[in-house]
Amino acid sequence: MQTKVVVLYLLQISEDAELLWRLARASRDVAQLSRTSEEEKKALVYEALEYAKRALEKNEASFAAHKKAIELNPKDATSIHLMGVWCYTFAEMPWYQRRIANMLFAAPPSSTYEEALGYFQRAEQVDPNFYSKNLLLLGKTYLKLQNKKLAAFWLLKAKDYPAHTQEDKQVQAEATQLLTGFSGKN
Repeated sequence: MQTKVVVLYLLQISEDAELLWRLARASRDVAQLSRTSEEEKKALVYEALEYAKRALEKNEASFAAHKKAIELNPKDATSIHLMGVWCYTFAEMPWYQRRIANMLFAAPPSSTYEEALGYFQRAEQVDPNFYSKNLLLLGKTYLKLQNKKLAAFWLLKAKDYPAHTQEDKQVQAEATQLLTGFSGKN
């Protein structure tokens, strides 16, 4: 019994994103069992969410962790935004990196700008103007999709976002630079 307790403790303090994701899923699965009390269900769902968040912190590229965090808390704009970042990153991957990924993985990760856009929009629906970077990425995604009118709308919002952090200042600078690169006409 003592060995099981030690193993469980080591699992819980793990730094491995994939293991943390599996703990999130296991906690959620136990929460869904009919024999689990309502109080235990609530505690297990919160525990699962914490594991998923830790998995995201350890490996932001972990697709499964992003999906699980959104599934566990669909009102968490940050998790939704991070899923959009994941999609945007893979949509933007150059052809030579895709070719390398094809050689390394049986089913390499892939995504589209449309998928990324959906997540960024959903994050804004859940919590409008919650994060300057989400506004910027909405603008950049619309640029990638050749929609300059909507790109200008979101880039202006990013440029005008109150700068509370260094990241906000960087977002403002990038949005300003992108806006000067086109007229905003579609």
